Amino acid sequence: MSNSRRYASTIDRFAFTLPLLLAVVPAQAEMLELAKTKLCLACHSVDTKLVGPAFKDIAAKEAGTPDVIERLAGSIRSGSSGVWGPIPMPPNGTVSEAEAKTLAEWILSLK
Repeated sequence: MSNSRRYASTIDRFAFTLPLLLAVVPAQAEMLELAKTKLCLACHSVDTKLVGPAFKDIAAKEAGTPDVIERLAGSIRSGSSGVWGPIPMPPNGTVSEAEAKTLAEWILSLK
């Protein structure tokens, strides 16, 4: 394959991939904004333990467990205790069921 064909092939792949990558960045920003608006970031961060576990730690622990989205969404809305130590997670009544599921899916997508 000539250099010009390799170059064209690389450009084609980049042109295909770039919009996909750019779509992920706003989605991440939107999810962080939702987490901030719903006060999740008062106790959690993406990759560092604060009062509660890091979202990435939650994703790693919960990966592949049955009904995880529904369970996490329930914890987001109703709170939980004893899952990550002695500090309970308070309920968050400002989060709708749909938002809780969206947040749970996003948290589980973090690696």
